[in-house]
Amino acid sequence: MLALVKTEKGVGNIELRDVPEPAMQPDQVLIEIKAAGICGTDIHIMHDNFPYWPPVIMGHEFAGEIIDVGNEVKEWQVGDRVVGEPHTKACGKCYLCRTGNIQICPEKRSPGWGIDGAFTKYLAYPPHLLHRIPDSMTFEEAALVEPTANIVTDVLERAKVEPEDFVVVLGPGPIGLTAAMAAKAEGAREVMITGTDADEALRLKTARELGIDHVINLQKQDPVARCMELTGGRGADLLVECSGAPPAIASTVQYIRKLGRICAVGLTGKRPVQFDWDAAQAKVCTIIFNMSTFYTSWDRAISLIASGKVNAKALTTHILPLEKWQEGFDAIENMTALKVVLIP
Repeated sequence: MLALVKTEKGVGNIELRDVPEPAMQPDQVLIEIKAAGICGTDIHIMHDNFPYWPPVIMGHEFAGEIIDVGNEVKEWQVGDRVVGEPHTKACGKCYLCRTGNIQICPEKRSPGWGIDGAFTKYLAYPPHLLHRIPDSMTFEEAALVEPTANIVTDVLERAKVEPEDFVVVLGPGPIGLTAAMAAKAEGAREVMITGTDADEALRLKTARELGIDHVINLQKQDPVARCMELTGGRGADLLVECSGAPPAIASTVQYIRKLGRICAVGLTGKRPVQFDWDAAQAKVCTIIFNMSTFYTSWDRAISLIASGKVNAKALTTHILPLEKWQEGFDAIENMTALKVVLIP
């Protein structure tokens, strides 16, 4: 079967290869991958800025259909339409696993970077990590469940959007736009999202089309001043940092009110960040760092997409065959794409 493989350490080193079909174990199911999204993590792996164990088939945002079931599996059937949590190889024994946090187990090796992933035709998978998707949801939409689950975990379950919160989102990429939509769905009073001139043609345009309350190009308007104007000088209740850009991270404290919250989502790609620690202390703010997803976030993410509260179709700008993976990666890096979904 054809697969997109990170062949070895270093920048680049990604190629299509013909690889053997996976051997399904008795306690696994075999999934035919119908759609798989390119994640920012995949871009970081391409640039050698995220942990991975090559050679490895890339891709962890997937949706597919079960085509075979191991003889030890009872609760799943051939034909089930599924998405999967990328928490494979968690040990089940350490403190984090025993307290229900398998997503950050030190032994975890997720598909796409720790073990073979979903940029291919078939994937053998442990059934305890699967979630059913409704028949009304396309596989292309379902490929966005995993990033949406990240936002549910980070913004709704950990940073806890409260009714009538004023929320600021930095970074209008697919994750930032998802955060803005999820915050509105959770009851935020207003949401402001910021970007730059480079975001204007696609990302900020999409934000306006999605009905985000305040869409700010920070190169044309002072976003902090606008935030203060909109909140009567108090500041935002919650800021969600989705850009991973060091200057944006450095500015986060300026937006929030005293006792406000900062939700860290974006990764910097190992770039250094200057942060005004004393300003954060003076505002007595809460900073919530995040990585991966809780079990509870997945069904909530599926519901948000199925109900249209998170508009997965609007975020998906490119649907490409696996053979055109380079076009998809380039479109993300060139900011001519939001979400790119590959079809094996």
